[in-house]
Amino acid sequence: MGKKILVVNGSPRKNGNTARMVKAFAEASEAKGNTVVEFNAALSNIGGCHACETCYKSGKPCTYDDDFNTVAPDFLEADAIVFAAPTYWYSFPGQIKNAIDKCYSFAIGQKPIGGKDVALIACCEEKDPAVMDGLSLPFDRIAALLKWNIVGKVLVPGVLREGDVDKTDGCSQAAALAEKF
Repeated sequence: MGKKILVVNGSPRKNGNTARMVKAFAEASEAKGNTVVEFNAALSNIGGCHACETCYKSGKPCTYDDDFNTVAPDFLEADAIVFAAPTYWYSFPGQIKNAIDKCYSFAIGQKPIGGKDVALIACCEEKDPAVMDGLSLPFDRIAALLKWNIVGKVLVPGVLREGDVDKTDGCSQAAALAEKF
């Protein structure tokens, strides 16, 4: 039986390098019988966490009604979650960071979020892969806190312009990541 995999995409480029790796991952995952649901945080309206700790008290994951409330059920129902993002200023883009921050609502609402397999797909303009440490390290700590099982990371340096990832093995690495779920 296949798994339900939520991909949270943090790139605003509809056909950019991150999107191409997500597509390769999704196609390989679906070929294995998994269901992939993609949520593009960069093209959604997700505000920052207000730390009000009123999560789920209004019946919604977040009291401040935004697009996080539409994806929150997918987080809970997913067997696995993949975060995909370009590197912005040595960290996660703000839009996906807001979605990650609002995962706090699951802790406050005492929702069963632990035990999921997770992975990270990221790329950056610079050639030094250490540039993505600002995504990789927080990802590791978030996974540890939420008791998620990290199954892999695809970190592709040296891609800036749309399609640059096609000159690397990034898409094949993303497709191979599907084997780990």
